[in-house]
Amino acid sequence: MTTLSTRPVQTLSADADPPPGMRLRELVFGAACAASVRAAARLKVADALGDVPASAERLASAVSVEAGPLRRLLRTLSCYGVFEERPDGTFGHTEMSRLLREDDAQSLRAIALWCTEPWTWAAWPRLDDAVRSGGDVFQELYGKGFFEYLHQDAHDSAQVFNQAMTTSSRQSALEVAELLDLTGVATVADIGGGQGHVLAGLLEKHPDVRGTLLDLPDVVANADPRLRDGGTLAARATVAAGDCRREIPVDADLYIIKNILEWDDASTSATLRNVVAAARPGARVVVIENLVDDTPSMKFTTAMDLLLLLNVGGAKHTRQSMVDRMTRAGLPPGEIRPVNAYLHAFEAIVPAAPAVRS
Repeated sequence: MTTLSTRPVQTLSADADPPPGMRLRELVFGAACAASVRAAARLKVADALGDVPASAERLASAVSVEAGPLRRLLRTLSCYGVFEERPDGTFGHTEMSRLLREDDAQSLRAIALWCTEPWTWAAWPRLDDAVRSGGDVFQELYGKGFFEYLHQDAHDSAQVFNQAMTTSSRQSALEVAELLDLTGVATVADIGGGQGHVLAGLLEKHPDVRGTLLDLPDVVANADPRLRDGGTLAARATVAAGDCRREIPVDADLYIIKNILEWDDASTSATLRNVVAAARPGARVVVIENLVDDTPSMKFTTAMDLLLLLNVGGAKHTRQSMVDRMTRAGLPPGEIRPVNAYLHAFEAIVPAAPAVRS
């Protein structure tokens, strides 16, 4: 006859810190968390939920889904602080769930969708291959490079990418404008500046400054309306099509390079050398990047670092790797300052006779 053991069983409350085995189980189910955030973002659940907590049934009706599965989705997200399940069975907003609303000033909905696009689910399981080779896995998975694939085969994903980059740039543009002292600066060049949100923010804050936005033709074709013909800043702005890895035909007092030195070392080195070649002695160069070793958001930046490895073979920088690359290009940085929790600014002065090292 079999009897049950009388050995006491350790029990934990829902609020207790889980033991290592439980934490590891939670980690390996991390895809469920990411997928849940994506599902809520695509269904626009956060937009449907107002200031008053609501039942799963009412929310399900608002977003045209089944109530039972939606309750399960919301319960999962509540475990991570995205929505709150209340004692009466209703669900309310949290600080994080509000960031999934499209109308929130700090909305991360587009970024949540971008980081969970369909191609990411095929790439992540190949991370071990990328670690072995040190290169991306995208070519092998899809038969072409990442950006080529986006623009030729995944138009919806390319649109999400553009929305995410626009959101991120707009949110940091004001912080960059607050950080930079433009005393003595008459001209600014935003190199690889995307749609030019950083440049527009600087021109709005400094009405005596002129600026140039330089990026690829397809990118600047969608430049911030404030910078284009007829825009409020057009009289002081030049929008130029070009590839900063080949040439930077812009003369300015201040060059800003934000979040473009992470694709590969060759592109990084070429861009920095081209700035030195274009700039006059005494011009300022400010490089703004995420770091993987000096940020309160290490989980985010290290994850983005691995995603760059997977899709383009790129990498986020450490503080020292950024210093080393700038120094080799003849731009040894002086002051290094945080822009926000995610970004750091490295400032250098173009010397009279820059010593570029190979």
